[in-house]
Amino acid sequence: MSTSSGSRKMATKVIHEGQHIDPQTGAVAPPIYQSSTFAFASVDQGAARFAGTEPGYIYTRMGNPTTAMLEANIAALEGGFGGLATATGMAAVTTSLLALLSKGEHMVGTSSVYGPSRVVVETHFSRFGIESSFVNTADLDEVRAAFRPNTKVLYVETPANPTISITDIAACAKIAHEHGALLVVDNTFASPILQHPIALGTDVVIHSMTKFINGHSDVVAGMIVPKTEETHKKIAAVLRLLGGTMDPHQSWLVLRGVKSLELRVLRSQENAMVVAKFLDEHPAVEWVRYPGLEDHPQYELGRKQMEGPGALISFGLKGGLAAGKKVLDHVQLATLAVSLGGIESLIQHPASMTHASMKPEDRIAAGITDGLVRLSVGCEHIDDILADLRQALATLG
Repeated sequence: MSTSSGSRKMATKVIHEGQHIDPQTGAVAPPIYQSSTFAFASVDQGAARFAGTEPGYIYTRMGNPTTAMLEANIAALEGGFGGLATATGMAAVTTSLLALLSKGEHMVGTSSVYGPSRVVVETHFSRFGIESSFVNTADLDEVRAAFRPNTKVLYVETPANPTISITDIAACAKIAHEHGALLVVDNTFASPILQHPIALGTDVVIHSMTKFINGHSDVVAGMIVPKTEETHKKIAAVLRLLGGTMDPHQSWLVLRGVKSLELRVLRSQENAMVVAKFLDEHPAVEWVRYPGLEDHPQYELGRKQMEGPGALISFGLKGGLAAGKKVLDHVQLATLAVSLGGIESLIQHPASMTHASMKPEDRIAAGITDGLVRLSVGCEHIDDILADLRQALATLG
């Protein structure tokens, strides 16, 4: 369970929550407990730990001290009961949904959710009798219409990937709970710095910690933060049996990354606001989707629900796909690569990359057009980011 100090500010929590000075050595940095198994003082102690009547570690798949510090840290940031660290972001998605859904049940999800998240539900969960409907969750009428008597989960990604649409979390929590369902929110794009889904009624928050939480493009990792002890136990049982748990060295790297989370998110966001305005005014750009611009469809909701518009921008060029490819091939500072939330700026083409596994008709229906470019603005100096985009856009003539 999280040991959060509620009076502390977020900038302090990211550095200190869940961690402690090593009692044996005085080490300030968390130790890496790189051990697969843990010794028992006696047979009775081993039996008690397996029975769950005595706390302690057994085997790293079932829990590890380094990983436990990371879990407590993120749970404190999100305001949940406790954290469950996973080997990847997709492990967080699949473990949560598998724990909460059974044969014959139904889930509703955001249509423009991260491509593999949707594909795993439609292609693999469906093999076991789990049904799904993906809709524009920014439209609450579509959300209500998608519910069925057997709907047990509403799965929302907000802001959504890569359309940057925003879903009303509090309203979705109300809809889900009125139907006896749970609300699961992917908070990857906003991070705990900018959005607090559990405070808005969410039952489970998930993260790809590969992105903002780690922030250095050197680790893949996921996190699940249930609101209640009951839900935590239910998901933990599935995670530990399936084995999608995190390695202790991986946990240590993310613990190191999270310490600078607020600094990085706020710097990236500051840069993104300038970049969004630059793109919005550029003659080669047809449209820009960024929650900090007043023409964003959910601008007011974003101001109400989030503490800032974030660092992700989607835009389209007047020359469509051909123009987008040319710009992407000519950036020099921004890295042409998938992922997001790194300290460096990353740019990519979702229709042919992160969302290529989706059916073309589903991509178009979700608003992921062939001309859409996604830019994750990093922490470089803003003058250098603008100079790079300016020269890449100049290749369009």
